[in-house]
Amino acid sequence: MAPPALPIKCKAAVAWGANQALVIEEIEVDAPHAGEVRIRIAATSLCHTDLTFLGVEQLQFPRILGHEAAGIVESVGEGVDDLKVGDHVLPVYQGECGKCAPCKSQINNLCEKYWPFLKTTMMLHPQDQKSRFSITREGRTQLILPFLTSTFSEYTVVKANCCAKISKEAPLDKACLMSCGVSTGLGAVWNIANVQKGSTVAVFGLGTIGLAAVDGARIAGASRIIGVDINPSKFELAKKCGVTECVNPKECDKPIQQVLQGLTNGGVDYAFECAGKMELVVAALESTQEGHGKTVVVGLDTPGSKLILDPTSLLCGRSIMGCVFGGFKGKTHVPGLVDMITKKEVVAENYISCVLPFEDINKALDLLKNGKSLRCVLTMS
Repeated sequence: MAPPALPIKCKAAVAWGANQALVIEEIEVDAPHAGEVRIRIAATSLCHTDLTFLGVEQLQFPRILGHEAAGIVESVGEGVDDLKVGDHVLPVYQGECGKCAPCKSQINNLCEKYWPFLKTTMMLHPQDQKSRFSITREGRTQLILPFLTSTFSEYTVVKANCCAKISKEAPLDKACLMSCGVSTGLGAVWNIANVQKGSTVAVFGLGTIGLAAVDGARIAGASRIIGVDINPSKFELAKKCGVTECVNPKECDKPIQQVLQGLTNGGVDYAFECAGKMELVVAALESTQEGHGKTVVVGLDTPGSKLILDPTSLLCGRSIMGCVFGGFKGKTHVPGLVDMITKKEVVAENYISCVLPFEDINKALDLLKNGKSLRCVLTMS
């Protein structure tokens, strides 16, 4: 029997306050408790959700953000029998107990055990509300709060049910993309909208999630994929991913929904709002065909934002829906998604704008904030 794991010291990027630069600190990460695993993070990528919550004044600090990552299991807690030391994993915020009705369902991925906790606190571990992270300064030890899976750290602790075991053949610096953004965009197309072959699609926002939705629509066989973005520098890559034509709303002399209706003889079959702007949800909805048009809200706007709709936009037969993690279950589906990267069915390089050492995390955040990168992957030394 292996000796029990001990606390470990490592580097982490700590958020000490809203809208403040992250600080690389030496912290202590506790040993995994029952049902948990401790993971040595190999690579973590930056997601807009981390940037959004870094700017939330009501959030408590200090905190370790980050939730797109890949790593290797370093130690396991009591009762964990499906993961072992050395396994390659993606920590995923969408937990899966495997026993509740949603976990057993083919159409619901919101686990009864983990979803309520995630929804009310926006952090997934640890389940007992006690942080596994701490820092000692001038002889005083202070807890550091987690956020989702807290991957802006060389080591993190998560519930074993929030880990997807992946093939050791998968490159960890690319596989990390499947722990949030790319999976969400693909799943929005395949699981939520169920895009049909030969259909027409509009994607609002050509960031990482939007390009993943484009990828998903291409793989699903959509005949026409229209990319909508106010940044024309994104258009070349979007066409490489499968967009058939691009539209810049700033260059249009009428509302974008009217433009799309004119381009498609009444509207697209499916629209995906991937920019995280509530006003674009309305435009996306009104850009779809009456009678059957589907709109999926994929992007995350600032918490507390409101959606105001004209009810006649729905009474004509259109529908609007949201999604969490693209409808995927973490442990069940993510390993297969990572295999798609290994097989080049999804080209991870299309989403990666830059690769930087972990210590350059603030530079990466600035690139993301200023719209100069899709995913920046940070590698641990």
